[in-house]
Amino acid sequence: MRNIAVQVRLYPTKQQQTLLAQAFGCARWWWNYALNKSIEIYKETGFGLGRSALNALLPDLKKAEDTCWLADCYSQVLQATTLNLTTAYKNFFEKRAGFPKFKSKHGKQSIQYPQNVKIVDGNIKLPGNVGMIKAKIHRPIEGKIKTVTVSKTPSGKYFASILTEVEGDNLTTTSGKVKGIDLGLKHFAVVTDGEKVSKYDNPKHIAKHEKNLKRKQKKLSRKQKGSNSRYKYRKVVAKVYERVSNSRQDFLHKLSYKLVSDSQAVIVENLHLLGMVTLEDSLTLRYRNHNLAKAISDCGWGTFTNFLAYKLERIGAKLVEIDRWFPSSKLCSNCFYQVSEMPLDVREWTCPHCGTHHDRDENAAINIRAEGIRMLALSAVEGLKADGSAVSAVGGEVRPKMGRKSHLRHSPMSTEAQPSGEAKVG
Repeated sequence: MRNIAVQVRLYPTKQQQTLLAQAFGCARWWWNYALNKSIEIYKETGFGLGRSALNALLPDLKKAEDTCWLADCYSQVLQATTLNLTTAYKNFFEKRAGFPKFKSKHGKQSIQYPQNVKIVDGNIKLPGNVGMIKAKIHRPIEGKIKTVTVSKTPSGKYFASILTEVEGDNLTTTSGKVKGIDLGLKHFAVVTDGEKVSKYDNPKHIAKHEKNLKRKQKKLSRKQKGSNSRYKYRKVVAKVYERVSNSRQDFLHKLSYKLVSDSQAVIVENLHLLGMVTLEDSLTLRYRNHNLAKAISDCGWGTFTNFLAYKLERIGAKLVEIDRWFPSSKLCSNCFYQVSEMPLDVREWTCPHCGTHHDRDENAAINIRAEGIRMLALSAVEGLKADGSAVSAVGGEVRPKMGRKSHLRHSPMSTEAQPSGEAKVG
């Protein structure tokens, strides 16, 4: 079984918009109330409230005079909110995410329907009093619907993210290229497959809209807080941000699809993006400059890596993230000599050991690919040894162990023993 998510545009009527606004408000209030209650109980007892304990509070709240309006909200929407909150707490304690935050009525709003959502004549029928909503379903909805998340953007658009469960596993691929990617600011991505190097320029989405955005933000700042005029103009500013976001998403989707389509593995660096932007991590000396924070955020490297991961998983290929400590820019891809310093403004350099002249980004991409292949070969060897078979990884592109230990966050691609008893990786 595999899961597929499809996002479709919704066009609710005025009455449905009112009903959805009430549902958004109820879910948001319940999230904030449950989060605050959990914090208070944890301070008093040292233990948090579980899903069942939180849901047990709802019946009394629905009967109370001050919060009787909760009874108008579809019950499973509130229960789904409880599940999401307890999951957020679990992710925090297991160090997979930050502490859950209180929700604001400003910005994006969302609710989740865990069941009883139907697709009828190209429209979406939600349970409760919302009913049938006109939708733009641009692709077939396959499989059994698991959950549907209805959201409203700051610009006032409505969407439904439909998660379905489809029979059958993801496709598996044993052919294709192994690509190494060096992500940067001047060139968004420098990609090598072992034969050629391709460079993809950084579109600089925010820079294209910065003048328009500054003008509209300045006009918004002059409007009186709490006024109807300010509320309306917030949507104008939100539409500019939405345009920037859409253009970025379009670029990242197209590039990730292009790179994945003929690959069996993609190698990238495991960058600490938060440290790059907030100067919290000494691992990010290459980009550790507050003047570059906006440019780094605008690139969307994290989103791009996520797009690569799920697209590769869909075809049975693998994403490998090498350790951020790996000196990809400082290492000569020809003789593996490592220089001590490599300032950001140095775009080309010559190896003092072998005399090879390098383009900084191309050299980094080659080293990233070689390190990823070495990790995949090592993983294949360990897997075959576990099966009782002795095997050695061969190939001139698998460089010797140098530098710091790498970290494999994603599963390595499948490798098979060759008739000669050797494992072929690339």
